[in-house]
Amino acid sequence: MKSIQVGLLGIGTVGGGTFAVLLRNQEEITRRAGRGIEIAVIADKDVEKARQVAAGRAKVSGDANEVVTNPDIDIVIELIGGCTIAKDLVLKAIANGKHVVTANKALLATHGNEIFAAAQKHGVMVAFEGAVAGGIPIIKALREGLSANRIEWIAGIINGTSNFILSEMRTRGASFDSVLKEAQMRGYAEADPAFDIEGIDAAHKLTIMSAIAYGIPMQFDKAYTEGISKLTQEDIRYAEELGYRIKLLGITRRAPKGIELRVHPTLIPKSRLIANVEGVMNAILVQGDAVGATMYYGAGAGAEPTASAVVADLVDVTRMHTADPEHRVPHLAFQPDQLAATPILPMEEVETSYYLRMRVKDQPGVLADITRVLADGAISIDAMVQKEPSEGEDQVDIIMLTHLVVEKNVNAAIRRIEALPVVLGKVTRIRLEELGKN
Repeated sequence: MKSIQVGLLGIGTVGGGTFAVLLRNQEEITRRAGRGIEIAVIADKDVEKARQVAAGRAKVSGDANEVVTNPDIDIVIELIGGCTIAKDLVLKAIANGKHVVTANKALLATHGNEIFAAAQKHGVMVAFEGAVAGGIPIIKALREGLSANRIEWIAGIINGTSNFILSEMRTRGASFDSVLKEAQMRGYAEADPAFDIEGIDAAHKLTIMSAIAYGIPMQFDKAYTEGISKLTQEDIRYAEELGYRIKLLGITRRAPKGIELRVHPTLIPKSRLIANVEGVMNAILVQGDAVGATMYYGAGAGAEPTASAVVADLVDVTRMHTADPEHRVPHLAFQPDQLAATPILPMEEVETSYYLRMRVKDQPGVLADITRVLADGAISIDAMVQKEPSEGEDQVDIIMLTHLVVEKNVNAAIRRIEALPVVLGKVTRIRLEELGKN
């Protein structure tokens, strides 16, 4: 049987890894797919680099349009990145009857609805395991392995750069700025690290997982994002003393009035497995009504971990290449005409627990003033620590952990607390999740 012919767009880190893995494991992959899979053409602006990678085993082009319109190409792998040229090429490939494999989370989170509709119209598949958590097969788990379940919530460490920074800040007591510089030197963070440290990259991935988990359209524009750049050593240390660790989590959850879609620093108990995921590793917890909690752990980025997911998609598409489009696994797990219009909750309507830290004057009555404000907002305290003042100082830190409360009530209470004459500066607020309860 003739090999499936593949066109590869982009020969960067992941593109090079994909070419290498496919070549190295060719025999094994053919046995699994039922026929050979061959990268026939590589397109990249850097033609010389592409030629070096191909080493005569594939044609090379400087024009990606030649690949997406080539009648001999069955599958196009898009590894260019971004949302402009990549989007145009993916839609052109689909219009020309090509199946598409992509690891482009930003593209899918922002334009996935349009891309999947085009694929449905033209009877082709779009596979994207590599778009979320690198080599961890979380898309397949959500879309197929857990299809018997009503997914209740997902919480994940899905950005390795941020997790590395928080791990180093905790273990070494280093500042955010110094660890960020180290992450850039090691190649974990870009020169402009905003997508990683401000939660945008994680929000792209969470948007995709949420759509698959709940059968809703992609809604990245409604995701709440808050990064780690304002976290301090004090908060990491105080959290540790209270039995918690701070991680940048992507959380999506079914709630009575809609679906939560949020990325932010989060206190989680040290006893949870996910709290002990360190460095650049990723981990995702999924709570299903039948299976309970399941956890997926591994390398969330890198040449060959992501290539593992890309090649797995190639195998899947090859297996289903000749199948009736009506009998393929739907892009978002649910049949296209069965997607729900469940709203995404505004952050102010989300209910969770909170860590509050405030600097106050060391004088009688301060605690009573603060607790009165919290009581007025129906906010109950789960734990509280008042630190001893340093020698010669008349200021202390008070740390409080709350029970579950709606965010808008906490915001209103914080505004009132900051207005108290005994409170110095801003109140630090970090959300808290137990991740062991439904």
